[in-house]
Amino acid sequence: MAYNKKSSHIQPDKILARQNRTEQTIGLMQFVSENFPSAPRNDIKKWLRYGHLMINGVVSNAFDAPVAPGQWVEINFTRPFAVFRHHRMQLVYEDEDIAVVNKGYGLLSVGTGSLKKEETAYNILKDYVKSVSPANKIFIVHRLDKATSGLMMFAKTPEAQEAMQHNWNNMVLQRKYVAVVEGFVKEDEGVIKSYLGETSGMEVYSTQEPGEGRKLATTRYKVLARGYGYSLLEFSLDTGRKNQIRVHAKEMGHPIVGDRKYGAKASPINRLALHAQTLRFAHPITRKDMNFETPIPSKFLKMVGGIKGTREKDEENPLE
Repeated sequence: MAYNKKSSHIQPDKILARQNRTEQTIGLMQFVSENFPSAPRNDIKKWLRYGHLMINGVVSNAFDAPVAPGQWVEINFTRPFAVFRHHRMQLVYEDEDIAVVNKGYGLLSVGTGSLKKEETAYNILKDYVKSVSPANKIFIVHRLDKATSGLMMFAKTPEAQEAMQHNWNNMVLQRKYVAVVEGFVKEDEGVIKSYLGETSGMEVYSTQEPGEGRKLATTRYKVLARGYGYSLLEFSLDTGRKNQIRVHAKEMGHPIVGDRKYGAKASPINRLALHAQTLRFAHPITRKDMNFETPIPSKFLKMVGGIKGTREKDEENPLE
């Protein structure tokens, strides 16, 4: 939808779609010319330049972008298609019910109290969906710590939010994190199980004794690499408690790099070395198996000298 702020008038998008029903791959400009023969060539060039053309849901500006057999091309005659762009967050997946993002470190998931107007993952995504249509909304499903980067999902409808939050343990099939911890972890893999409580100063602590307000937390870990006085670990969660991985890493005697709150001595990469790498869940509406994974941050790999058999990318990820 197009939105005119001065008149508060919502102008409906005029979108037409055509499918490549041939057995040949066709360049985008040629495809549009053949399927919309009345469209002037200069108009097609403008549509390409300003993002009015989309191939199977992805905006394309290349005149020779391939349109494979069976693919759909959409033209928005009203305005350019909305494209998500932000230097602190990436849109990984979106449909009518949910959105999955890769959140950069140092970005709050959602604001609280006086921080509600601060730049947060929630506000960034909300601005984007409302640029598509002012009626669109975003709903919180779960959170990541401000200092933690990685995968988060949001609901786009109340029904999707309710389905995920009320059945979180059944709907979430897998959550994996990667972290660099101080020192060499001796055991290649293991399980940490304890009760987590919180002090009046909002610091989470671990104990083997159950008690009022304490919640059982189980964290599994596997060592991926060791080097230069650090260990790269993969953590998987049986429970999702506040600061669970950070507290359990401290309990292991190997706090996460950069986590001074929970015992780290240094911050060589100027951030908490914790990243939510894998998020797998049942789609709240369709129940389809949704599985998302991001690369291990290159800065993490460099700290331990890499992982044998993998190749590092040279370019820096701005989200790291």
